[in-house]
Amino acid sequence: MPRPQRHVFVCSQNRPAGHPRGACAHKGASDVLQTFWQELQNRNLYAEIAVTYSGCIGPCDQGANVLVYPEGVLYRGVQKEDVAEIFNEHLIEGRPVERLLAPAEVW
Repeated sequence: MPRPQRHVFVCSQNRPAGHPRGACAHKGASDVLQTFWQELQNRNLYAEIAVTYSGCIGPCDQGANVLVYPEGVLYRGVQKEDVAEIFNEHLIEGRPVERLLAPAEVW
């Protein structure tokens, strides 16, 4: 498999309920990850884009968090309904989705 042009990491961190940091798993991360995988399959972009689940990658209280490389763009508060927009705007067109970007003080 060739190296993908972009690599998407979806935080799937799970912690006990009530943990002070929170967890993306409690904020819909599983649905986000499944939707990314479904979009990848529907578009047949396996050679261009990789999607991987990960542990904690950022501000847990603002999850679900999604990190895109090589740009190092961190999205926060991502819901499954946002995945198609991230695919269209960022992964295909190269324009980060501004409304979902983690602020500079966080990332």
